Amino acid sequence: MKKSIYYLFMVTLIVALSSTFAYAQAKKEAFKYEDKIGVVKIKPGEPIHIACWMVVAGPDASLGTDTKRGVEIAIDDKGGKILGFPIKLTVQDTGCNAEGGQVAATKIAADPTVVAAIGSNCSSEARPGAPILWKAGIATVSPSNTAPFLTDPKRGPEYDGYLRTAHNDKVQGAVAAEFAIKKLKVKKAATIHDGSPYAEQLQAVFAATFKKLGGTITSQEAVAPTDTDMRPVLTKIATGKPEFIYYPIFIAAGGHITRQVKEVKGLEKVYLMGADGIFSTDFYKAAGEAAIGMYHSSPDFSAFGAGYKSFLEKHQKKYGEKPIAPFHAHAYDAAMMVFAAIEKVAKKGPDGTLYIGRKKLRDALYATKNFPGLTGNLTCDKYGDCADPRIAVYLTSEENIKKLVMPDKPFWVPSPPEPKAPAKKAPGKK
Repeated sequence: MKKSIYYLFMVTLIVALSSTFAYAQAKKEAFKYEDKIGVVKIKPGEPIHIACWMVVAGPDASLGTDTKRGVEIAIDDKGGKILGFPIKLTVQDTGCNAEGGQVAATKIAADPTVVAAIGSNCSSEARPGAPILWKAGIATVSPSNTAPFLTDPKRGPEYDGYLRTAHNDKVQGAVAAEFAIKKLKVKKAATIHDGSPYAEQLQAVFAATFKKLGGTITSQEAVAPTDTDMRPVLTKIATGKPEFIYYPIFIAAGGHITRQVKEVKGLEKVYLMGADGIFSTDFYKAAGEAAIGMYHSSPDFSAFGAGYKSFLEKHQKKYGEKPIAPFHAHAYDAAMMVFAAIEKVAKKGPDGTLYIGRKKLRDALYATKNFPGLTGNLTCDKYGDCADPRIAVYLTSEENIKKLVMPDKPFWVPSPPEPKAPAKKAPGKK
């Protein structure tokens, strides 16, 4: 009798275990997660790897440090996790040049654990780097690339994984020209670029808009980012007798131009204006007191959302200082966009493994609509422009130079476009 009960118990146990195993196996086989490009699989306890590619060393390091901090605060605001998985952040230095961007992107692309990238900072880095990342199936969102080429309809399919939360310089260049003509009332201007896609295209937009508004461009000159003696170029510019010089370049060359320009005969009283590439505390160090009274075109901090005040408080508490460059909020928005897209497309398998499709993630990023960011409501178009672009002009004061703090209030903002008048109705027939 006891043997019969024992055998019955064993048979029942075996059947139960077999059924449980069969159910688990069927459930496992029933779970399918496919993606046209590839799937990142993250086991329980492993991190979701986000890679930044930013300039964090050298003369333009303030630009990358500023954006990296924006990403770090976004991670803090997520509690350091997405869907219960810890966030791992790594950073590759890009040097603010094409070579650095290519090297950084190649390193990231070689790491199969990377889910998405945030960067780059300088447009010259993104030009070779973004195609390398997308060839590996890694989408990237830039907080500070502004060159029009990167989201141009003719850019090519190799940029299909690229987006940005920064403005397009078609906007910034036009605002700078409008400021020169309408606010300063100048009629003659010159430009200087450094051959980078950012500087060359931004000055070109400025020049075209300036001429369209009735002004004259006396010269459009170029320097190398490594040049230190700017007097030959400035002397050449002086022959055209400009009233205004727009030089949307980077910190090292920008500092030399600013220090030397007033030494050149004929340029003693010329208005000087840079752009967001030199709107930083490191530029104040490079240019010194020669920067007092000059202007910068850059994102309009006063137009940012209500959450920006809280962000600044967190920044001060975490880093012990105010932001040191213009794109910290754009980096925060880029990170939050990526996190939201991951949450949208990721699926957990029966064993707790998280599956993230690379094409699905890219498509979710491009599908971003009315996303409430610090910089405004973000909506991405089919070429990756996602910004709610607000550009202002800032005036550098003596206090900015002495205390090494950026102005937080604009000197001038463009007037909003006038609403179109309603079309007149045709008179009705009698």
